[in-house]
Amino acid sequence: MKRQPLAWRYRLLLALLAGLAAAAASHGRWLGAVDEAIFDHYLARWSYPADPSLLIVAIDEASLKQIGPWPWPRSVHARLLDRLTRAGSKRVLLDLPLSEPDRHPGADAALAAAIARNGQVVLPVLAVPARDGRLAEERLPIARMTANAAALGHAEVHVDADGVARGIFLHAGIGSAHWPALGVALADLPERMKGLPVRQQHAAPFQWVGDDYVRLRYAGPQGVPQLSYVEVLEGRVAPSLLHGRRVLVGPAAPAIAPGLRPPGAGGSVISATGFQAHVASMLLQSRTLQVMAGTWQDGISALVVALCVLGVCGGRTATVAGVMVGLVLPLLLALGLLRSGNLWWAPAAAWVVALACITAVAAWSIAGWRRRAGLDALTGLGNRQRFDHTLQQEREAGLRARRPLTVVLIEVQRGMGHPLRPGHRADEQVLVAVARLVAAHARRPRDAAVRLGDDALAMILPDTAPGGARQVAEDLIGDVRRLASAATDPAASKVTLSIGGFCRVPDPELSAQAFVAGADAALHRVKATGGDGYQLDAG
Repeated sequence: MKRQPLAWRYRLLLALLAGLAAAAASHGRWLGAVDEAIFDHYLARWSYPADPSLLIVAIDEASLKQIGPWPWPRSVHARLLDRLTRAGSKRVLLDLPLSEPDRHPGADAALAAAIARNGQVVLPVLAVPARDGRLAEERLPIARMTANAAALGHAEVHVDADGVARGIFLHAGIGSAHWPALGVALADLPERMKGLPVRQQHAAPFQWVGDDYVRLRYAGPQGVPQLSYVEVLEGRVAPSLLHGRRVLVGPAAPAIAPGLRPPGAGGSVISATGFQAHVASMLLQSRTLQVMAGTWQDGISALVVALCVLGVCGGRTATVAGVMVGLVLPLLLALGLLRSGNLWWAPAAAWVVALACITAVAAWSIAGWRRRAGLDALTGLGNRQRFDHTLQQEREAGLRARRPLTVVLIEVQRGMGHPLRPGHRADEQVLVAVARLVAAHARRPRDAAVRLGDDALAMILPDTAPGGARQVAEDLIGDVRRLASAATDPAASKVTLSIGGFCRVPDPELSAQAFVAGADAALHRVKATGGDGYQLDAG
C-alpha cells in the first residue's frame, strides 16, 4: 500500500526540527562515545610507514637489569648522549625527568656538558596539576641543562575519558599555550603547526591551557623502530644506524613508564616516548589529522539530517534517497574527509538522529498502513475485516457489561428494487454521498460505519437500546431523502435505503454471526415490502 508523502510545509518543519536536534547533539557531544568508536575503527585500518629518520632508544627491562634500578645517575645519560653525538644523530629528545638535581655529585654537570656538545637536544617541560591548594606549574629542566638545550617542549599527553590517547595539543603551557609538544620540537619544522583552536573561557593566568588540538595518526604496522638503551650505551649498535636520525630516549619498561592506549589497539599500550615519536612522524610526513571546527561540525550534522527527513517524508524514490542520506552518508562522509582530507568530522549525531527519524517515519507508516488496511478505498468507511473484528470485540464488551448491542445493515438502491451498478461512476458517487451520511451518524468513539459490499453498508452501535437504534435509522432515512430531493443528478435523485437492525443484550448463546443474521432477516423483510424503510428486531 503506497504511503502518501507529507505536504511540503510539514516536511520542511520536520526537517528543521530534526536538523536542530542533530546540531544540538553534535554541539553537546552527546554521542561522543559513538564518535570515538567510529574514529577508532577507521584509524585502526589506516596505517602508514613511520618516518625513517625516527628512532627510539628505549629504557627497557633489559637495560634496567644490566645498568641497575631506576633512576640512574645522569652521568649514564651523558655517556649515551655522547655516543649519539659521535654517531652523528640529527636531533635528540631526552624524555626524562630533569627538573630536580641529581643526588650523584657531578652527574648534572656531566649531562649539561653532553647536551652542549650535541647542540640539538630537546628537553621536556612537565605539567604539574593544581592540588592541595597549590597552583598548577611548569617544571623546566634544571637551569644549566635548559641553557644548553636546543628546544623545550611540553610532555603533556591528552588522554580521553575512556583512557585512549587519540590526540594532542601541539602547544600548551601555564596561562598561554607557548610550549610546543615534544614531538613538535623534535620534528623542528620551519613553520608553526596549527590545529583546532581551543577557546579558553575565563582561563586563570596560572592554569594549564592547551591549543592547536589535532588527532594523532599512528604509524604502523611496525611503528617507530626501537633499540635497547643498554645496547646503544655499550656500543653494540653500529653508528650507521644512529647517523642522521632523530632519536627519542625515554622509559619503556612498564615499571617506570605507564602505558598509553592507542585507538583500536585492544589491550596493547605504548610509552609516552613512543607517543611523541608518532607525533613527530605524523608531522614530518604531513599526516596531521585536523578536527573540524564546531560550527561546521554542527552545521553539516544538521544539513545531513534535514535532507534525510525531507527524503523519508516524501514519495517512494525520495524515501529511499532519504534513508541512504541518513544511514550511509554520515559514515561515508566521515571516512571520505578523513582519508582524502585528513579532516575528522564526527558523524554520530547525524547518524543516530537520522536513524531515529527514519525509525519514527517507518513506525508512522506502518501504523498508517495498518489503519488503512481496515478501510474501504472508495468510501473511507471500515471494510469487512474491520466489521468482523469490531463486532466480535463489542459483543464481548456487551457480554461483560450486560449492555445492549445493535447491528444495522443498510442497502443502497437507485429507486425501488434497483441496486447500484458496480464500477458505474454516477452510482459510486451516490454510494460515497450516502457513506458520508452513515459515518456522520456513527458519532460516538466506539460506533463503527463500514462497507460490506457493492451497495451494502453497515453500522455497529454499542450500548444502544432499541429506541436509540430506531432514531438512528429514521434520521438516516430522512437525511438520504433530503439528499435525493436536492440532487440534480438522476442517479442521486432516486436513491433510497433499506435498513434492517438487530438489537440484543449479548449472552453466551448469541454469537456475533447471530447479530448479523438477525439484522439481515430484518433487512429482507423491509425489501419484501418495497424497501425505502427500516425494521428493527429488538426481541
